[in-house]
Amino acid sequence: MLKSLSRVAVAAMLALPLATTAGADEHSPFSDKAMEILKKAVSLRTAAGHGKVPELAAFLAEEFKKGGFPAEDIHILPKGETAALVVRFRGDGSSGKKPVTFSAHMDVVDARPEDWVRDPFTLIEEDGYLFGRGVLDNKMGMTSLVTNFLRLKAEGYVPKRDLIIAFSGDEETGMVTTQALANEFRNLTDAEFVLIADAGGGALAADGSVISYNVQAAEKTYISYEMTVTNPGGHSSRPREDNAIYDLATALKKIQGYKFPARTNELTQAFFKETSTLVDGELSKAMAAFAENPEDEWAVKTLRARPEYVGTTGTTCVATMLDAGHAENALPQSATATINCRIFPGVGAEATLNQLKKVVDNDAITWKALKVPVETAASPLRDDVMAVVDRAVHTRFPDAKIIPYMESGGTDGMHFRSAGMDSYGISGIFLKGSDMFAHGLNERLPLASFYGDLEHWYMIMKDISDD
Repeated sequence: MLKSLSRVAVAAMLALPLATTAGADEHSPFSDKAMEILKKAVSLRTAAGHGKVPELAAFLAEEFKKGGFPAEDIHILPKGETAALVVRFRGDGSSGKKPVTFSAHMDVVDARPEDWVRDPFTLIEEDGYLFGRGVLDNKMGMTSLVTNFLRLKAEGYVPKRDLIIAFSGDEETGMVTTQALANEFRNLTDAEFVLIADAGGGALAADGSVISYNVQAAEKTYISYEMTVTNPGGHSSRPREDNAIYDLATALKKIQGYKFPARTNELTQAFFKETSTLVDGELSKAMAAFAENPEDEWAVKTLRARPEYVGTTGTTCVATMLDAGHAENALPQSATATINCRIFPGVGAEATLNQLKKVVDNDAITWKALKVPVETAASPLRDDVMAVVDRAVHTRFPDAKIIPYMESGGTDGMHFRSAGMDSYGISGIFLKGSDMFAHGLNERLPLASFYGDLEHWYMIMKDISDD
């Protein structure tokens, strides 16, 4: 799922338990435990290169053991510097159905403390928000799943089917642990379907009113390309007409100026049609017009001016990283840019790369895909899943409209779908567009969503395992 604001003196507040300052007694009986888990999780810099994911997995495993889960049902699965975690909540088997797997990820996109207003690795409560790296993506979702396993176990609850937690450790980078969970360790995670805490959730208007609740049932294909320009280089006092950095910059400007054709499918068309009735003004008109005709230029331009909707209108490719030159007094011998693409289903990675090459129009540039893409179809909208979501959402927000959608970003769901397990993003977090700082500076979570997400997953777990 998808993160920035001002410094105040927080030392006095942090001396108190966060849950106490939040009025936890009015909420879930396990909200104190959830705050404790989230605080510890945020404190661990579980970004690539820091080697902290195994420490978080070990902490969570110990919480499960203390909560009454037998050691043989808790599995830490190392993969290089990271790890996955699988925990099975055994049911009595009376439903006769396969397990349900609950997915989240323990890793985060890195954050540089010097860039943030607050320390990104200290959970800070301020002005009705919780601040810290991962509070949105995806340590709150992870915390909710852990907390509700512990709560249900403490209540003596016995599900009618097994429930499985499957936490990955590198969702933000290589997804090696995710692929392992879906394939190599399929004996531990095999399920009728997978419910993902890293996608879906509620959309709020600027005034805090509920616009809709969205269920993620599909996602775009994720792939990154490196484009490289090479050059003989030379002494910086003797500039050449050709220059690797300038040539790369020219190519990047061409990519910046290119817009992939607008596209729709049954899922995105329905999303825009339904959502158009829930928003106002030009946005409403643009959604309705786009659903009717994806070639409507005004509608496409209007939607693509909104970061939260641009990815739903078609393929996007954007420059995300640069690496060029080798010395300040030498002409660059190479310049490389990373282009990250989110490809609309059905377009294909090869066709997208060919289009980028055509746009750049420079045969001297070399291209390299950074990994093999995983392309998947949408998961069917199962009646049992949608019914459980309907009851959980409408218990909290009776008038919320539930709308399936396609994820513009990437989640662990792509690998579960690829392995034959239908997957659905159904986070219990409700957000305004202005509060979305996932992957960015000063990531924050509304305190109301902290409590709401806990209750959402509690209802989901009981409902899906009573069926």
